[in-house]
Amino acid sequence: MAAAASRTGSREDQPARSWLDAARPSRGEAVAIACLTALLIWLQLGGTRIGGLIGPLTGGATGEGAEPGWVLHVLTGLLVAGAVWANIIVLRLLPFRLQVLIVWAELLLLFVAFVNSFNRDFGIWFEQSQDGVSNIAYMITTGAVTTLYVSAISIAVACIFAMTAALARLSSFGPAYAVSTFYTSFFRGTPLLLQVYLIYLGLPQLGPQFALDAVPSGILALSLCYGAYLAEIFRAGILGVPHGQHDAAKALGLPPRLTFRKIVFPQAMRLIVPPTGNQFIAMLKDSSLVSVMGVWELTRTAQIIGRRDFRVFEMLIAAAIIYWALSICFELIQSRIERHYGKGYDRR
Repeated sequence: MAAAASRTGSREDQPARSWLDAARPSRGEAVAIACLTALLIWLQLGGTRIGGLIGPLTGGATGEGAEPGWVLHVLTGLLVAGAVWANIIVLRLLPFRLQVLIVWAELLLLFVAFVNSFNRDFGIWFEQSQDGVSNIAYMITTGAVTTLYVSAISIAVACIFAMTAALARLSSFGPAYAVSTFYTSFFRGTPLLLQVYLIYLGLPQLGPQFALDAVPSGILALSLCYGAYLAEIFRAGILGVPHGQHDAAKALGLPPRLTFRKIVFPQAMRLIVPPTGNQFIAMLKDSSLVSVMGVWELTRTAQIIGRRDFRVFEMLIAAAIIYWALSICFELIQSRIERHYGKGYDRR
């Protein structure tokens, strides 16, 4: 009976013990929380909205023109740091997926609160023009569509440039190696905006037959610039395949081209896809530079609508949200491609 009672008591103590274990910080966490507290106190949050909620509890002066004291700054910093630590304790007791969802929701709410603190009228997003189309719908159907097809064509052409430059960099043919290294050095070492101007304004100086319209000029500039970055990614991916794979293919009598196409390149894709996806998402945002040539991509569309309605800032926030939504979609596609090429590899 005594043994059973002791076992029952130990079971009853397990939840309390788990809470205590979750609340007990490690040395690194304690240092991080202390640094966060010091940073929050240094930021003097007593004059913010959070400090305005805590101010009446301290008996200090509040309202417009009132100068918060150092006691309010310290108390606000301590309470915010304590709330962060309590949030971490609660999250520790939850499953991993639920932790991720909750943190995403919390950060999204913080972003929404940050945007709402601007005191702007975001109803302008849904106001309709004379054509009966809302501003946000016009931004998606005109600006976002232009951004997507410019980026999609550019990344496809950039991959062709990148593969050609990577293979030339790996070859033993001197002129091909020289052209590849010059190409990657120049287009990685100069600003993209300058390259856009060189192609759009510089090529016509060679003759009218070299003049390009704004969209083709933007696609060519993006393709050349990102092709230079992707060339190094492709080269690293090809070199990342173990040399034993080449030896095994040679032992089977496979020709070099077939070895590369069937054995080396599929394995290299596992290393190439993640950074290539990152480059595409970066290109999605850098495509806004083609607006300097008058292309109505997403950023320029937002600026024009904002100037028309005197709500530039609100429309730029809408453009940022659309960019973010597009990036999330491509991140999901990238993860599917990574899983496809990562089959057979143990992920730890």
